[in-house]
Amino acid sequence: MQPAVRAMTDEEWEQLLERIEQSPTERYRVLRRLLGDAACKQLGIYPIPENFKLSVVIPVYNERRWIVELLRRVKAVAIPKEIIVVDDCSTDGTREILQALAEEEEFRLICQPCNQGKGAALREGFRHVTGDVVVVQDADLEYDPAEYYRLIQPILDNRADVVYGSRFIGESHRVLYFWHYVANKVLTTFSNMTTNLNLTDMETCYKVFRREVLADLRLKSNRFGFEPEITAKIAKHRNPRWRIYEIPISYSGRTYEEGKKIKARDALNALYCILRYWWFD
Repeated sequence: MQPAVRAMTDEEWEQLLERIEQSPTERYRVLRRLLGDAACKQLGIYPIPENFKLSVVIPVYNERRWIVELLRRVKAVAIPKEIIVVDDCSTDGTREILQALAEEEEFRLICQPCNQGKGAALREGFRHVTGDVVVVQDADLEYDPAEYYRLIQPILDNRADVVYGSRFIGESHRVLYFWHYVANKVLTTFSNMTTNLNLTDMETCYKVFRREVLADLRLKSNRFGFEPEITAKIAKHRNPRWRIYEIPISYSGRTYEEGKKIKARDALNALYCILRYWWFD
């Protein structure tokens, strides 16, 4: 005979909701009981350890059209986190928007004195992280912050020290430029040939690291050479040898009319960086 189910009082509901809101572990426990393990994983809901903190580093340059919505999506992810925004001397009003938001919202704003590039902005952001795990987030809406759960899980499970989110083993992506796809494949293949890795998407934005991995790297590239540089230096590290995973992600690429910045010269610079940072630096 099944025991009678007692209805919860309003006070008990409020207490439960407060625990769920304050504790990711409690949130996962309740959802797991309601939905089951398989459904939680299918929805991208994973357990988060107590006292865990994720550092989200966002390099920004001229993104006034997207930055408010991007920050809303990052903050909506129910993982304890710090958000570090590095404005790379924007000229379109983005910096003023961020300065106004920073007065009342929970993120740290760092303003670069002059435009130096994505790599320089990330180096500055990495200097200030205090979380257990660090994720790089572009300031547009091409990558979905809701996928943080899946991206950090191999690290939380102690299966990985570094995680790359691959756009080419994912479930969906916006169909755009053929030659961008070809260039990405060429760069990833060339990088793999030097590093002896088998990545499918070296140029992905979503790179996730244990904080100690970043603390042990000496990064130099100022612009989009950051991607091949950090990949080469992770692969070259021997003591310890860091474990690298790839996780499939969705991707909603934007057009040049929507603000896409990467150009053909950046692909040529990436080829140079692959050689430089593997063989000489």
